[in-house]
Amino acid sequence: MGIAKGIAAAAAVLGMLASVPAEANSATQAEKLRRLDIMLMVTGLRCRNTPDNFQADYQRFTTKHILALNGAARQLQWQLSARVGPAQAARALDKLSVTMANTYGQGHPWLSCAELKVAARSLAQAEGPAVLAEAADQLLASNGSARFAWAR
Repeated sequence: MGIAKGIAAAAAVLGMLASVPAEANSATQAEKLRRLDIMLMVTGLRCRNTPDNFQADYQRFTTKHILALNGAARQLQWQLSARVGPAQAARALDKLSVTMANTYGQGHPWLSCAELKVAARSLAQAEGPAVLAEAADQLLASNGSARFAWAR
């Protein structure tokens, strides 16, 4: 993907996602944010020895959105604590996180390293947890969608 195409695609997705309503406080949204973070981390590690290494973009993403990402993890821990008790909640969250990571151990099901690099770069510039939740809906889908075809 050319640089101009990548910049245009990033601008298009940021514009599209900016209109998403703020509702990122639910447990479902927290799980989406956690899964998005883990997917980018795991696929970033898989892509780090390729020309499309996006480790720096992932680091910018986590730095920019650390409050939302940590809040999502805390909300999941609280939810699990209510279900399994405080003593087991940390272990349950670890198990959930490992399960999420294992989903992407062989790579993303439909995005290449180049496409993930564009996505990570765009998400590092995105504003707000609701935008991240909408991106998670698109990026974590089991197959590509026309709404997020710009990454291809």
